Amino acid sequence: MPQAVETKDLILDAAELLFSENGVEGVSLRALTREAGVNLASVHYHFGSKEAVARAAFCRRVRPINAERLEMLDRIELEGAADVEGILTALYSPVLRLARSPVHGRRFMRLCARFYSEPGKYLESAFEEEFSEVIMRFERALQRALPELAQPDLRRRMHFAVGVMVHTMLDSNRTRQWTAGACDPLDTDGTLDAMVRFVAAGFRATAKGSTLAAGIQGTTQAA
Repeated sequence: MPQAVETKDLILDAAELLFSENGVEGVSLRALTREAGVNLASVHYHFGSKEAVARAAFCRRVRPINAERLEMLDRIELEGAADVEGILTALYSPVLRLARSPVHGRRFMRLCARFYSEPGKYLESAFEEEFSEVIMRFERALQRALPELAQPDLRRRMHFAVGVMVHTMLDSNRTRQWTAGACDPLDTDGTLDAMVRFVAAGFRATAKGSTLAAGIQGTTQAA
């Protein structure tokens, strides 16, 4: 049994490396088995297909991140500290810590970038399965923290909040280059603080519709 588990991990490690460098479509099963040091039968036995290997490699890193996110959210809600900043910290900090890992973190971020650029049905279903509960929980927490925010605005801002994280984390070298070193994802604390402050301000900003409505109401009352 331990040998079977070890073989599975060898395949996933090889997949993470090769897929992050060449994309799923650019890697053959022969190349994957050669890198893993296993035979083709092992891949079919454990996963069944190259696409299933890609999905498993993605889920292997994402599930612990999402579990930690939900644990952090549970804790701050239990402590009564679920303000916008606390919620965003729970959303961002687990993935920022993984990104700091010199091997697995950077490789996984490149893998995610490949998956974003090469969408497939098997990956779309993986994203849905792995993130639907997390997004729902965080949206509910933010709605409680910002009860005045209409749900369409909340969801739009949640989308932007995730976009900030994805854009910052997918290629740390490029992020540093584009910002002339002002934003370094490997500076976990500094990047986390900056992201949380920026996105929290966006969540708290008055919606355009609300501003217009307030202005119209004020004009009507004055008349």
